[in-house]
Amino acid sequence: MLVRPFKPAIEPRERNQTDEDASHRIIDRVAALGVDGAREILDETLDRFCGRHRNLLTTLEARAREMESALDYHSDFTEVQRQLVGAYFLNEYSFEAAALFNPSIVAHPDQTGAPEGGLRFILSLRAVGEGHISSLTFRTGRLFANGEVTIDPGALLASTPDFVTRLWGKGGDVIELAFNAGHDVSERVIFPITESQSNGIEDARFVEFQDGDDRRYYATYTAYNGRAIRSELIETFDFVNFRMTPLRGSASRGKGMALFPKKIGGKYAMIGRQDNENLYLNYSDDLYSWHGGDVILSPVFPWEFLRLGNCGSPIELDEGWLLLTHGVGPLRQYAMGAALLDKSDPSKVIARSRAPLIRPELAEREGYVPNVVYSCGALRHGDLIVLPYALSDSVSVVATVTIREILSHLGLAA
Repeated sequence: MLVRPFKPAIEPRERNQTDEDASHRIIDRVAALGVDGAREILDETLDRFCGRHRNLLTTLEARAREMESALDYHSDFTEVQRQLVGAYFLNEYSFEAAALFNPSIVAHPDQTGAPEGGLRFILSLRAVGEGHISSLTFRTGRLFANGEVTIDPGALLASTPDFVTRLWGKGGDVIELAFNAGHDVSERVIFPITESQSNGIEDARFVEFQDGDDRRYYATYTAYNGRAIRSELIETFDFVNFRMTPLRGSASRGKGMALFPKKIGGKYAMIGRQDNENLYLNYSDDLYSWHGGDVILSPVFPWEFLRLGNCGSPIELDEGWLLLTHGVGPLRQYAMGAALLDKSDPSKVIARSRAPLIRPELAEREGYVPNVVYSCGALRHGDLIVLPYALSDSVSVVATVTIREILSHLGLAA
């Protein structure tokens, strides 16, 4: 549950009025309560809501500061009256009430306490709340040497960034976010900030990227404003501080871009689907500009006739690049498969799934969006592929499969 800014609705008969007029009327009503009346209502509000949010009084004060122009003519307001005004211009938002799905997975930057022979990891998930608005949230977990996977209990509270800084880049708004490092990773929620993201931050595909000694995490995601989409990139070293940057170029206008975990031939490489049907290979010199591209995979088998997409960043194997895919078939049923790309030239496809690797089972086909299995990224650990995926956009699970089993599925000897 988050606390989000709220604007009073203006009824049709009041269309000649402004938001500021409506705000003034509400503030006048708070003034009419007097200091003692305001304290009584504020105390009651805090009793009901304080246990559901961190630092609620600070949030109320911050919202009052945002209402400063409407508060100008009430300069004699006490701190309590200002805090109550802040409360009237906020509302609770249940950010994952409708769905929690489309996970990706990376090794945790802090492996303190990791099980012997295993590792700690971070899951990113797409959360959907009222109005089908998507945000980005996280969970942590552990992979054990025997392949067992456990997910840590999530935090009881949710927090938005403590600091948000807007910069300006070539493609538009660049946003820097900073969370409280002392709070659990699962408490952090990245909710839409810019106009381009206003209806959703969708399907983040996280990958651990290495360039020489430099190691960081990137994720491509789809920014949606209710009318148009564009691909953007999020970057972090620690999952505490994040930078969000729009991508540029013709290839960035589609969904589902997935970055390779290292440069190929001195260039950044990306799998994309800019025509909503085929998978493309794209290269970039600067990480943020993506143009053109070449089709490397097209729908061939019945389970993918409608379209092909990726299920996250390619994974490096000795045999080549493992690319997990999803296909859409009859009645828009999603299934997951795989392809193996040449290590030095990923435009060359060594093998691909003739039949699905994973498809929705009978008990998994009902949900927010039925008949869907979908992942935004898997993780290699030794001989295992750890694959989180969503079932019908309603629940997420984690599977493990050996590299040998995947190669056998592709018709290749391990």
